[in-house]
Amino acid sequence: MTAMAIWLFIFVGLYWAYCIFWGIKGYLWSRTASDYFVAGRSVSMWVFMLAATATSFSGWTFVGHPGLIYVDGLQYAYASFYAVTIPFTGMVFLKRQWMIGKRWGYVTPGEMFADYFRTDSIRMLILVVALIFAVPYLGIQLRASGFLFNVLTDGALGVEVGMWLLSAVVLFYVASGGLRAVAYVDAMQCILLMLGIFSIGVVALYYVGGWTDFTRGIAALVQWDLLTGGTSDASPGLTPAGHSGYVAVPGVIQWVSGAGDAQGGVWTGVMNLTYMFALMGIMASPSFTMWAFSNTNPKPFAPQQTWMSPLGIGFLLFFFTAFQAMSGHILGANTDFAQDIFNPEYEETLGEYRDLFDERADAVLQRGLIATENPDLSPAEVEATIQAGLNALRAGENPEEAGWVDLIRDGGGDGALVPQLLSMLQAVAPWLAALLAVCALAAMQSTGAAYMSTTSGMFTRDLLRRYVIPNASHKVQVGAGRVLVTALVLAALTVATFTTDALVLLGGLAVAAGTQMWVPLAALCFFPWITRPGAVWGLTVGIIAVLMSENIGINVMAGLGIDVPWGRWPLTIHAAGWGIIFNIAVAVIVSALTQNKEELDHRMKFHDFLREHAALPESKRHLIPIGWTIVIVWFFFAIGPGMVIGNWLFGDPSDPATWWVFGLPSIWVWQIIWWALGVFMMWFCCYKLEMSTVPQKEIEILFDEDAEIRMDVSRP
Repeated sequence: MTAMAIWLFIFVGLYWAYCIFWGIKGYLWSRTASDYFVAGRSVSMWVFMLAATATSFSGWTFVGHPGLIYVDGLQYAYASFYAVTIPFTGMVFLKRQWMIGKRWGYVTPGEMFADYFRTDSIRMLILVVALIFAVPYLGIQLRASGFLFNVLTDGALGVEVGMWLLSAVVLFYVASGGLRAVAYVDAMQCILLMLGIFSIGVVALYYVGGWTDFTRGIAALVQWDLLTGGTSDASPGLTPAGHSGYVAVPGVIQWVSGAGDAQGGVWTGVMNLTYMFALMGIMASPSFTMWAFSNTNPKPFAPQQTWMSPLGIGFLLFFFTAFQAMSGHILGANTDFAQDIFNPEYEETLGEYRDLFDERADAVLQRGLIATENPDLSPAEVEATIQAGLNALRAGENPEEAGWVDLIRDGGGDGALVPQLLSMLQAVAPWLAALLAVCALAAMQSTGAAYMSTTSGMFTRDLLRRYVIPNASHKVQVGAGRVLVTALVLAALTVATFTTDALVLLGGLAVAAGTQMWVPLAALCFFPWITRPGAVWGLTVGIIAVLMSENIGINVMAGLGIDVPWGRWPLTIHAAGWGIIFNIAVAVIVSALTQNKEELDHRMKFHDFLREHAALPESKRHLIPIGWTIVIVWFFFAIGPGMVIGNWLFGDPSDPATWWVFGLPSIWVWQIIWWALGVFMMWFCCYKLEMSTVPQKEIEILFDEDAEIRMDVSRP
């Protein structure tokens, strides 16, 4: 057994012991349905701050995000703004949901919306959204963990075998301990997530040779991309303005039938904006409503939404995931670049950057797959070994034994970068490689565990208790929740095992579907004029629009013999964007046609309560237009059409000699500046506008189903 394997077993064992401990403790603590499904509404401040952050930023952040920056360049790095936009959704909705849940004793969002709109149709739609969100999203995390351990064990542990084994402990602590166990495990997972991202970024920067070599390497990559016309398999291509897609956004919008036809990459201004809409759906999802209900008070909301996520996670994403991604090209993961940097054809133009690579020629030429070491080879032999690796891969053999694999050209793509960076450490620091592998495992399991717990709670309360066993006792509800958790995990594992090609598409569909909850949430928290038919039809049409702008819907129509005249994400607008456009339009039109005074009076009971307890004091109301201005300007320039200014404001993207201080491309400087402004925006909204602070007036509880049980328990 290798040193890496020994250390891996040690750290995984310690991690699993922590998970099992909280599973047992949560099992002993759960006396009522509320105890099990919403942690008895008593999650502490620091636990929620860490747990909510871990749930928001999953294994995709750890593995997929730096991988996609590697593949698509810094135009995709605008996605790092989801460190700000995900908690922005929470800032808008979570406090008000908590207040309503506290007053009327709701355990699930289905109960809350069904009472507000006086219909069970919205309850069923929420279950559909929860299921769409939970199963594929969980499947992605579990499969990613299996893939990671497959790489780190040199193929000894198969992907499917690994994900089934690694999911067993998750199932144990979630099923036994409920949301309380999930919260305490997620808190540790958040720490491991942040430690892992930081450490791998430092490792990547170290192997490149430091900051100077790193920035020179990016400059060389851009020059190489321009010289080759962006035609390499490893390049996002040249933008319509002629810039390298690695360091420039390809315009505000592109009038194409599908994003795959976009020139110079898909991440236009509106694509980035609507992609942020999709990721903002995470905190709009039904699961986060239950996270809100689990708190004693809203005190943790503001620090989580200002400091923990935008500042802490944002710092890691804008710096350390970018370090990982761009270092991948310099280290040789992109073998086209590794070969061409020594091509005499480009010697004159790339001459100023050659020292960086001449110093480490062996390192570059010996790493088609980053961790692989081979004898010195000539550039001509490099291509032969790449082809040998590809042939081995296609034959089902270990490519490292035959040759190399180009991460992009041969299918490793975005998901292979971080595991291979981890593999670099196996020979020199196996204990660190094993620790970071556990960090990655924790990141992958953090989101899945929360969705397992909350979704089982929704099905138990909104389906079983509502229609099958109306008088179900707390013991029956908790037992049913454990059975449903098991069923969800089995469903996710089955999907991950047999629909590998469609898994990422389903995961994208999940977050886009979560975004469609904005309309009913806005109705509940702010706009009483949105009617029951408006919310139901808006949500329904929004989900359909999401499906029809994703491959899954297009393929279904093709199967019915209907060829739609668009592809995935037409006009470079993400499915979440199309869904919310149709959702809002239908909700507004239908609401205008279905106004009913009796129904409005009923809804106003909720809004009168919110106005009494959540309205901004008169002394601060002059800040509201300032807040609106800050938000609109930030969304337009940070993640919207105005981001194109960032292509050139701090230097010509095609001329690294003009790049701003520290040798960074203009696009990266622009992102860092607006990230800092995004932290300010969240601070202003959360604290100054009191969007996430504790209500000044005490809330009178009208219903608490656990009160009698707690009274009985407290008796001698």
